Amino acid sequence: MKSPIFYAIPGFILLVLLEAWYGYRKNKKYYRLNDTIANFSLGIGSQIAGVLSKVLLFGVYVYIYDHAAFFHLPKTWWSFALAFVLFDFLFYWAHRISHERNFFWGAHVVHHQSEEYNLSVALRQPWFHNLIAFFIFLPIPLLGFDPITFGLAAGLQTLYQFWIHTKAIGKMPKVFEYFFNTPSHHRVHHAINPKYIDKNHAGALMLWDRMFGTFKAEENPEEITYGITTQFKSWNPVWANVHYYHEMLVKMKQMNWKDKFRMILARPGWLPDYLGGFQPVQEVDTTVYKKFDADTTSLFRAYGAVQFIIALAGAIAYLDHFSALTTFYKWFFAGVVVISIMIIGAIFERKSWVVWAEVIRLMLVLAALNSYYYYWYSHWLTIVEAISAGAFAVFLVWFVISVSRYREDSELA
Repeated sequence: MKSPIFYAIPGFILLVLLEAWYGYRKNKKYYRLNDTIANFSLGIGSQIAGVLSKVLLFGVYVYIYDHAAFFHLPKTWWSFALAFVLFDFLFYWAHRISHERNFFWGAHVVHHQSEEYNLSVALRQPWFHNLIAFFIFLPIPLLGFDPITFGLAAGLQTLYQFWIHTKAIGKMPKVFEYFFNTPSHHRVHHAINPKYIDKNHAGALMLWDRMFGTFKAEENPEEITYGITTQFKSWNPVWANVHYYHEMLVKMKQMNWKDKFRMILARPGWLPDYLGGFQPVQEVDTTVYKKFDADTTSLFRAYGAVQFIIALAGAIAYLDHFSALTTFYKWFFAGVVVISIMIIGAIFERKSWVVWAEVIRLMLVLAALNSYYYYWYSHWLTIVEAISAGAFAVFLVWFVISVSRYREDSELA
């Protein structure tokens, strides 16, 4: 059974386009191409990581449900509603721990790296967080909620959180704002202004933050700065998932063994006294603060956008046919997609190594596409090979011209 998120992908794309169009009409720049592609890339990687780890996590859930559950609840509307509320409650604690402990924040930080706040940010998801936070949700099978009910409740709660990632919607009616998470509440959660740090961890129900002292109302949305306190200056989705752990290791090299272990579950910002002690979040100096960006030529941007659309289509096809693929092809195609989105990010970062990396990637994609077609439809293979080889040649020429134009512009500047 496919995830409800998979079926929602076309809706996500449509709503992102509508929000971008609305911002354009209102003369508000909600989106930047490079940031949006980075958000989608991380969403693609998250879905691929999800299907690859699904067998393990789903297997653990089913085993606990079959062998350790206190009882088995019937499949009714009230058991689904109860599962939704329980999942949302546990999500609050998983989310809160992910902000308050380094090991978990290292995975969750991915979702907060964007310096924009729009619907595409909802798709910016970590790749490994489910693996390290899954244990928090184990009370659900123990209490007898069957796997399908759990999956539907988790999917619905996840879908709910999509629409709250926007600046286009102001405050909702007071009663709704009191009980439910809204764009206003979630803008607070994504802010790096000190007064908003580690507030509003709710998924769908705002009651948990109000009950456990982490609620904060939005004061002035125009003053909010988004992102993370140490600016993440990259469009690389792989680096986005590991950079915080790398920073932790660099700091831990300077610590004694006791503090190395303490660092793992310390709060973000913690350092031992001999390294300066706890580092509080500082106010953002808006007079000098600039969002991360990297200028490229319009030809380069267009090339990167087209390659991303192809990668997105490939990822959707991969997810759609995942259950029918052999183990080799599951990992092979996953690798092709991840390499593609990583190199596309490098194109927007103007990395020097991207010149040869993109040529290799194009050849890899050519091999993957023909391999995929042969795997499913061996007839007409020669025609498909000719068409894909022609596309490879067009993209190679386009890329070479883009690099050449960019270098000419750089020299003139």
